[in-house]
Amino acid sequence: MAAANDSQQQAAQLIHDLQDISFTKIGLILAGTWLVILVARKLLPYLAERGPSQLRLYLLGGVPIIRMLLLVMAVLWVIPLIFNITFQNFLVISGAMGVALGFAFKDYASSLIAGIVAIFERPYRPGDWVEIDGDYGEVRSVGMRAIEICTPADNVIHVPHDKIWKSNISNANDGAHTLMCVASFYVAPDHDSARVRAALRDVAMTSAYLEYDKPVLVMLAQTPLGTHYQLKAYPFDLRDQFEFVSDLTIRGKRALADAGAAEVQAMSSLAG
Repeated sequence: MAAANDSQQQAAQLIHDLQDISFTKIGLILAGTWLVILVARKLLPYLAERGPSQLRLYLLGGVPIIRMLLLVMAVLWVIPLIFNITFQNFLVISGAMGVALGFAFKDYASSLIAGIVAIFERPYRPGDWVEIDGDYGEVRSVGMRAIEICTPADNVIHVPHDKIWKSNISNANDGAHTLMCVASFYVAPDHDSARVRAALRDVAMTSAYLEYDKPVLVMLAQTPLGTHYQLKAYPFDLRDQFEFVSDLTIRGKRALADAGAAEVQAMSSLAG
């Protein structure tokens, strides 16, 4: 009986009297935090789409960081208004929250923790092009639990942050405003490889999408199918990657024909 009374007294000491809790102030803090986060989520992407492409990824990457900082500030502001914070009470509250999260929201808590880790380690950020478990697309937003990816087919995929614990994450640009694009060509062995290589390089150098500060490479390897050429270059804006590859492919095929090189049909089993 005495133990029960002690537990009730300890619980009462954790929380302020209801008449001492300013619910109006708490409501204003939460509403203000939500409003600032909403403005940041709308304003920064708006500025990113209309500003210089070099600043786009920095502005988009600031959204999850601002949201996390605002939420932490709101929580630190509200907790003393509700709880009577002492060192002993802090240990009690932390232990209770840890047990509740561990048993009731294990997967959700894992994603939340992974989301916090992702904000600091930055394996992806808004504007990056990533591939996770075979899904490739642009990271449109980074939430507290999951990221939102838009694929080239305009499908929206939500990927929980806890994928970083168990899956490889391929980031094509890693915060840069451009990424490497590759156009492949398979040519019959009987041709002038030096002439073809020079012609393909000229194709990239004359593309309207090219980022001239990045290198242009033409790699070739002999395969059972024929000579495999890979034309590697960077577009000025990573959002032009598919138009860039199409442009390289169309004009590259024309350049091969002008150079007297015959293309061969690539087969999936040999086109590695």
